[in-house]
Amino acid sequence: MFPETAAPLFSQAVLLKGWSRLSAHGGARRHFTASRCVAGKASPARLPWHIVDIPGLDKVTYADKMHLVPGLTKPVSPPWERDYKDPRFYRSPPVEQMPLYKERPCYVFNQRTSVLEGVRQALWLTKTKLISGLPPHLLSLADNPANQIPNQDERVQNAIKHARFWDTTEERPRKDKYSNTLLLNLLHLCATLQPSHPAIGRRILAEKYSLAASWQRGEDLLQVRGQNSLLHSSMDPLPEVSGKQEVADTADHTLETFYPISPIIDMQKAHVYREMNLTGFRNDNPYPHAHTLYFLEVSDPRWTLKPEQFRAKMIMFAFGNALARAHIMYGTQPQHVLDHPITVQAVGTNGRLFQFLVFQLNTTDLSGDDGIKNQLWLEEDVELYDFAKVRPFIKKKQVKVPAGLKGYKPKTFDKFLALYLHGAV
Repeated sequence: MFPETAAPLFSQAVLLKGWSRLSAHGGARRHFTASRCVAGKASPARLPWHIVDIPGLDKVTYADKMHLVPGLTKPVSPPWERDYKDPRFYRSPPVEQMPLYKERPCYVFNQRTSVLEGVRQALWLTKTKLISGLPPHLLSLADNPANQIPNQDERVQNAIKHARFWDTTEERPRKDKYSNTLLLNLLHLCATLQPSHPAIGRRILAEKYSLAASWQRGEDLLQVRGQNSLLHSSMDPLPEVSGKQEVADTADHTLETFYPISPIIDMQKAHVYREMNLTGFRNDNPYPHAHTLYFLEVSDPRWTLKPEQFRAKMIMFAFGNALARAHIMYGTQPQHVLDHPITVQAVGTNGRLFQFLVFQLNTTDLSGDDGIKNQLWLEEDVELYDFAKVRPFIKKKQVKVPAGLKGYKPKTFDKFLALYLHGAV
């Protein structure tokens, strides 16, 4: 009797035209596919409640009534002081009332500090002369066949494949995971030389140790403080890299400045601090000498350091370890020239690129720009291999990057091994 489909009262075009006219004249646009809480109009924000305080006028409150009375003012009670300590409701006192507060600020460099000028700024802060490349007599340690690992290249490539391919089921493993695995694999390979080099057994690996070292630079008080990834400490100190004549020649070196940028830019300014010089271990530690510091590039996007700032972090922490040790041996008074310079090494990696540096602390008199300087040997962005792919990279039906490990460079591991054997040969 009735047709299956009735003609609509208004066509869809008429409805859309009328709705657009309504929206154009200030009408609210409704979304029929969304809920009311999403498409509805938001409630207006509440105005803040201001308590008017008139001097000389006493407020009539309902404090004596012990309950709300309309027309009377709400009483203001003094804060309740507990007679016991509850960490959930602890309120720190003002900065000026803290026991460690000092008028003179201290500028702190920690493991997350990203200095603007990178290596140049770190050189000025530590009063250091930069020498490009590692010392030749140090690199020659790995050229001696007696100091090499049997089947060295094959075992190093297997260590890379274990970190990139065999230690994960993911198509693209995280950088922090495979870089840490690769570093531990290379350290394990180097430790296999202990039967032929007994001095390697006089070392330990330490993690999450806290370092603190303070010094005066110009008119500013500086401090390096925090934790780095891994420390190789030894019973015996590292030998000096440069002789006394080379150390004396550093007095003629002029430090590079970057005016008008402040040398302490991007460093944390603190008024609550304690001047400390701690190596992170007790005084009776049988392994008191820092040998090599190992750094890993963190893949956390909140505070990832760029390569230049990453190298500056390596310099500052290597300097901090050497300075803390010098203060224990020679005291906190500035020494123009150390009788026995302190050497500390550092290696940084992101799983493919390596950064190598050797730092020699010659003086603790760091206030001025003249006099003896410290020395730094730096070699940056050294590739261990070109690429390592779990699956080939194909573009336009052509294999651009094949799967597997390609472009292995044995010279990079030779430098890693030379720093490891330094002091053991």
